[in-house]
Amino acid sequence: MASTPQTLVDGASTGAATPATSNAHEHHHQHFHHTGRRLRHILRPDGKRVHVAGSPEEANLLRKTLSATEKEEDVDLVIHGSPEHIDALRHTHQHHTDRHQRLKEEHPEIAEEFERVIRELDALSRELHMVSSHAVQLDANFSKYGYSAHLRTKDSPMNSSAASMNSEMFDKETWHAERKLGTTMRFYQKPIVRQYFHKGLLWRAREAQEVASYELFIDLFYVGIIAITGDQAAEHATGESLLRFTITFIMGWKFWSDISLLISWFDCDDILRRCSVLFILTCLLGFTTNMASAFEHTYTPLVAFYLAARLFVAASFVWYAYAIPMVRACMLANALVITLPAALWIGSIHVEEPARQALIWPALALDTFGFSLMILVQRPQVWAKHFPRALAWTKSQFEFFPGANIEHRIERTGAFVTLVFGSCVLGLLYQSAVEFGINAFFGKAVMGLIQAFTFNWIYFEIDSFNLHTHAIRRSIWSAMTWFSIHLPFIMSFVLSSSALAVLVRAHDAPDSPLESLYETFIPRSEDHLSTGLRWFYCGGTGIALLCMAVIAHAHQHKSIPNQRLFKNKRLLIRALCAAAILCLPAAHLDSLDLIGTVTGLLVLVLVVELVGASCAGENVLWDSRCGRGKAAYEAPCAVKREELERK
Repeated sequence: MASTPQTLVDGASTGAATPATSNAHEHHHQHFHHTGRRLRHILRPDGKRVHVAGSPEEANLLRKTLSATEKEEDVDLVIHGSPEHIDALRHTHQHHTDRHQRLKEEHPEIAEEFERVIRELDALSRELHMVSSHAVQLDANFSKYGYSAHLRTKDSPMNSSAASMNSEMFDKETWHAERKLGTTMRFYQKPIVRQYFHKGLLWRAREAQEVASYELFIDLFYVGIIAITGDQAAEHATGESLLRFTITFIMGWKFWSDISLLISWFDCDDILRRCSVLFILTCLLGFTTNMASAFEHTYTPLVAFYLAARLFVAASFVWYAYAIPMVRACMLANALVITLPAALWIGSIHVEEPARQALIWPALALDTFGFSLMILVQRPQVWAKHFPRALAWTKSQFEFFPGANIEHRIERTGAFVTLVFGSCVLGLLYQSAVEFGINAFFGKAVMGLIQAFTFNWIYFEIDSFNLHTHAIRRSIWSAMTWFSIHLPFIMSFVLSSSALAVLVRAHDAPDSPLESLYETFIPRSEDHLSTGLRWFYCGGTGIALLCMAVIAHAHQHKSIPNQRLFKNKRLLIRALCAAAILCLPAAHLDSLDLIGTVTGLLVLVLVVELVGASCAGENVLWDSRCGRGKAAYEAPCAVKREELERK
């Protein structure tokens, strides 16, 4: 009996051979956008399997794995490009060349047909590889946030586990053996750029970027910051408290955005990364403890802790510029953008009010919009079309620059917005001291809950429903709008929710007896609403609603035929309702009427979005054509129909 011929390829690794980092001795421009296939296993003519490792480190990992799955005499291990590897390739190639020649001599017609089929299969395989590797693996995100033809994927350095899982033939024994091998966390790991732009293309890793546990820990830290800043502003609703709230909240926001940026840009899952996050959180803790009396006694330590975190981030950028030459110019520019306003902050310590404001606000503007400024600098085609020398210089310096991971950024921002919405609900939780406490206090709390739920519904479901292209992926201007508008949106909502908590406890409306409140809430209950408190509540709610309209307009949504109200008309109604809310303080309503009117307008916006997004001629309440009462089921059955009916 003739033996079955053995195949040459037992596995191959595929992917874009695009290095995420460059070694110190490598030139900056040695960068290849090449997609290749590398043999992972070779079968010699004698049946011995040769495993090919990409590096000595991978060879050590493969040797440990193979020792648990295969006999030592049945396998051979070589390093890619070594003389042993070349010898194995030449020997096996000569063997299959001789077999091919014998086949052509014995069966010329069959051999010619086989070669033609193989050529067609190779062409289709190459095309399928390009489509599947560079597009299909990102289809889930493209369908949610919009497809971009200017996006490619790159492989991370191939290790033993990834080599086995990416091979075309899955080895179950190897997989089980590798599952038992653990990994360790190192103190320092060379950072890798997660995704970067190069000549208009975004190159990114195939694997999804998961949210780390310490990122969620950072979000929980901001529960206290939101409570302190918002409650302090609502307690004394004046123009001065609004000014102080704005300054401290923007400074606190920069802590969160800096940490998110570092984690999103660079992958270095080591102990040093966690220690760095802990240091920034320590600075944030010191900053938070000095917020209450910052403009009376503790302004110097407030700025000191803020600058310690900001300059630490700048130092991190300088280190990344040294460790990753590919993005050196971008990292040094970002470090410079952080360092320049630091001089203004230091100067503000030595200046008294009100002259101090002349230094604070330019520093805040540079800190807030410095990142957006760098986005424009890195894309000179937007602003330097008529300046060829500046265009050429900027392109040469910023040939590579990191990009934001859209999924990670959206998920992190969404988590923070959820935290802000939750803080509104936290302020509604008063305590009753009577047996049946269904009164005006409870009614205002319920309407406040409806407001928070409506905001959550509109932001996460209505504005993100039927999304064709997310604002980040749509264009540079929509991306900058999306990044920038979230700060005033969150800040205005925090101010509104803090004022709402005071309104819920107020006993200025009918059916709100003060004795029905628990004893600790009685001193915190107001019998008269100040004008500033009304403006804080209505102004914050109206501006937050307007900001959500801007965020929705920055996205590109899918078109629905026969829609009752198109997107622009629905957003116009939302803007009109926001304007009406902004004018409510002039009506001098009591707390119950004021909260009820705002709730009615927000519910109106929600109803307009739900009904307007439906199609004309369709039943808004339910699908009358679904046929739920006439369902039919089909299934294969080995029993005859007559026997089944009889039984």
